[in-house]
Amino acid sequence: MRWILVMLLISLPMLAKAQDSLSVDHHEHLLSPALVGTLGQQKPFVASDLIAELDQAGIQRAVLLSLAYQFGNPNRPPVHDEYAKVKTENDWTASQAREYPNRLFVFCGVDPLREYALTEIARCSHDAQLRLGLKLHFANSDVDLDNLEHLRKLQEVFRAADQHHMAIVVHLHPSVNRHRPYGQKEAMIFLSQVLPYAPHVCVQIAHLSGPGGYDDLATDQALSVFIEAIARHDKRVAHLYFDISGVAGIGKWREKKQLIASRIRQVGVHRILFGSDGAWTDFTPLRAEQAFHALPLTPEEMHVIETNVAPYLRAAIEKSSATK
Repeated sequence: MRWILVMLLISLPMLAKAQDSLSVDHHEHLLSPALVGTLGQQKPFVASDLIAELDQAGIQRAVLLSLAYQFGNPNRPPVHDEYAKVKTENDWTASQAREYPNRLFVFCGVDPLREYALTEIARCSHDAQLRLGLKLHFANSDVDLDNLEHLRKLQEVFRAADQHHMAIVVHLHPSVNRHRPYGQKEAMIFLSQVLPYAPHVCVQIAHLSGPGGYDDLATDQALSVFIEAIARHDKRVAHLYFDISGVAGIGKWREKKQLIASRIRQVGVHRILFGSDGAWTDFTPLRAEQAFHALPLTPEEMHVIETNVAPYLRAAIEKSSATK
């Protein structure tokens, strides 16, 4: 019995180290020189800057979501030679990840409404770095799920991602500035008319289906649609996950802590992925982690979320580890 106890004590630090190595920030961005002024910042935020922030938070790996879709953002002035800039931005993000091949993994970014969207998805699918997944931002692309033409284009994009075996991270909440409709109806449209076009790949909805924070009642209404689908084992949500980037720590989240924790449990902790968002802001990965730990979840629930690794990332991590 004493020998078993000794072996257990010896193995615990090794186990903790192994668990720590699974820690992933599933929602991060870099800031290229090309987008510094566009996003109102003073200087770029490159891979080495992010690694320093991750190290401070004790996070081993991160998923870089390319900001290439910003060049098609209709809320900004038109960009000359837009598609060329989109390609350059995606390639720049991939080149940054190559500096830390065992820690940084990249998603290709594109505006799903642009005429070049399918072309860029196909191009990214043949790039060793960018073929992992696709980042879509409905707010910055002004996607309106009530618009039939937008819906048709989304269906084509989701089908293309599925055919190319690319996971999808989607900022589902539409433009706040343009007051696009959002809530139960739009979530149901996404569930019934968009998700079925990508039945084989992981789809990760950002910010627990909101824009960040949890102040918007429409966010809770939309999330409830997916919770109900999960509860009835709807096959359309078989590969659906949610990241909690920017949920705890933004807005009046402390007043909503109990509600947020309740929704996380209803979704299922195994579907919840830790994320922080743009680390060049004051809301660093460390602050995101601290806010997450302030949620009224049990230690066991915290542990599951902290060690969750999205399905799309598991094989990539194994491959990168094998090439060390």
